[in-house]
Amino acid sequence: MNKIGTKEIGTSRLILRRFTMDDAQDMFDNWASDPEVTKFLTWPAHPNVDVTRMVLESWIPQYEDGGFFQWVIVWKETGKAVGNISVVKLNEQTDAAEIGYCLSRALWGRGVMTEALKAVMAYLFGEAGLNRVAAYHDARNPASGRVMEKAGMKLEGILRQAGKNNQGLCDDVWHAALRSEWKG
Repeated sequence: MNKIGTKEIGTSRLILRRFTMDDAQDMFDNWASDPEVTKFLTWPAHPNVDVTRMVLESWIPQYEDGGFFQWVIVWKETGKAVGNISVVKLNEQTDAAEIGYCLSRALWGRGVMTEALKAVMAYLFGEAGLNRVAAYHDARNPASGRVMEKAGMKLEGILRQAGKNNQGLCDDVWHAALRSEWKG
C-alpha cells in the first residue's frame, strides 16, 4: 500500500477533494442535516451547522496521515459540496479498504455516487496500491447496493443482523472488488 492519502480526483461532473472548513454550510444544508440521507447510516442527522463544523474540525487534521482517505464531492455545475466518500476502515496488512458514502437527496438517481465510487476505486487500486475495496449497505436500502454493483463491485453475501444503524439492527449486504478483477 502507498500511504498517499486524499488527493484531488476529477471526473466529468465531479471534483473530489479534501474538506475545508468552508464546506461546513454546504455539508449541513445538502446532506448532513437530512434524516432521509442519514436514515441507513450510523450517525444521526446533524441538528445544526455547529455539529457539522465539529466533524470537519476532527477530520481536517487527519489529512496529514497518508492513510486517511476522505473526500468531499463537489458538483462542478454549481461548485457546491453535495456529498462525501471515504475509507471508513483500512487494513494495511491485507491492503484492503471499506468505503462509506452519502449524497444530497437532490442528486439521488443520477449516477453521481456511482461516478464518485468508480473514481475513488480507481485511485485506491491504481495509486494507493490497494488489493481489495469493499462496502456494505443495509438490506432495506437496495439503491446503495445498485451503486456498488454499477461501480464494479460483486455481491459477496449478507451478514444477518450484523449491523446497527439509525433504523436499529440490520442485515449487512457486502460487495467488493479486487484489483486483479476490476476493470474501472
